[in-house]
Amino acid sequence: MRRPGALFFPVCFGLIFSLFCTVVAGELVCGAWAAPVREEKHPQRVVVLEVKGPVVPVVAHYLSRGIERAEKEGAVCLIRLNTPGGLYNVTQEVVTRIVNAQTPVIVYVSPSGGWAASAGAFITMGAHVAVMAPGTRIGAAHPVGLGKQEEGAPAEKITADAAAWMRSLAELRGRNVKMAEEMVTRSRSFSATEAVGSRLVDLTAASEAELCRKLSGRKVTLATGRAVSLRLAGAAFEELKANRVERFLGALLNPDVAYLLLSIGMAGLMVEIYHPGLIFPGVVGGIALLLGLYSLGTLDAYWGGLLLILLAFGFFVAEAFLPTHGIMGTGGVIAFVFGSLLLFSTAQGGMRVSIGLVAAMSVTLAGLMALLVTAVVRGQRRRVQTGLEELVGRKAVARTDLKPTGMVFVEGEYWRAVMEEGEAAAGERVEVVGIDGLCLKVRRKS
Repeated sequence: MRRPGALFFPVCFGLIFSLFCTVVAGELVCGAWAAPVREEKHPQRVVVLEVKGPVVPVVAHYLSRGIERAEKEGAVCLIRLNTPGGLYNVTQEVVTRIVNAQTPVIVYVSPSGGWAASAGAFITMGAHVAVMAPGTRIGAAHPVGLGKQEEGAPAEKITADAAAWMRSLAELRGRNVKMAEEMVTRSRSFSATEAVGSRLVDLTAASEAELCRKLSGRKVTLATGRAVSLRLAGAAFEELKANRVERFLGALLNPDVAYLLLSIGMAGLMVEIYHPGLIFPGVVGGIALLLGLYSLGTLDAYWGGLLLILLAFGFFVAEAFLPTHGIMGTGGVIAFVFGSLLLFSTAQGGMRVSIGLVAAMSVTLAGLMALLVTAVVRGQRRRVQTGLEELVGRKAVARTDLKPTGMVFVEGEYWRAVMEEGEAAAGERVEVVGIDGLCLKVRRKS
């Protein structure tokens, strides 16, 4: 038989434990519900990114870094956009990152007079919120403006794919599907007022402060399905600038800069070939040429134009080894001009080399070529007038190792040579001390 107080302690323990669980559960539930309430009292921070110019790979890296920063800080991402277009594959990468962002992304087409053309139209349509400043425009998103150069049936497939992509973005953001598709199929463009009236973008704002006032309280849905309320009234802005590497690559991946590097590279190598042993023009020219080829390859330059420019360089080099009194050089200048004009002939949206730069570089290379050819011709005339003996005492540069025979470059021409004493390495300066038929006798420069 149990004592009357035998159940007292178990019952008390059960009541205390139940009370403890109730309090803990209440704290968890209340805490979970209270967190958003506390957040509502404070405006969200805004990480501001800025894109000016063509959409190239470095822009995708910069935007991805900025969106990731906003996600980590629980901030809203605002992209100031002013672009004439860009590369198709890079645009896809940027839009995919925006669509799948774990924080709201606002695209603000600004300043007044700016535009979101071609690639910019896709980026704007992919944003959770699209805003345009008065005086801006959006559209002209046909695939040819995104670096696509195919013709015929392949071009139709690309256009159909781009149109379907634009429709899907418009459907995702609840925007005007028909008008969005016409930006691709008919290359239509819209002013800020027309874009708002056609439901292509959400609103217009003359400043970022006005943008924040108008958007505060608006809800957006992220890729995960989570709804987020924007609290932008009085928000603190954090400008995220491009880092040094991004700024360098951004400058490098510019059509004019890429073309200029290619031209400087050709000029430097030409000087080194016509005047061996200077070293500096060859080093600078080689580096510039490689950087230029990298930039043009990344920018999807038209291969036909690039081949013509490389053919021009081949003509310039041939003029040095097979003097034709400027015929090969002239052909090289002509090929260079046509190649320059064709580099971005089918690309739109700012991806082209300026005509002024093409004219300046063509005249410069033509002048340089004329000077080099004139120097070679003068050297040949002096040799004919005074005889081979004039070469005695001249300084030459070994073009191959002299062990003891090899080739040297002297007075604008290549000669077979033999060392009188010892050996000389390629690139080493030697002096002509005698002539044996068509072979020069040389020794190390004293």
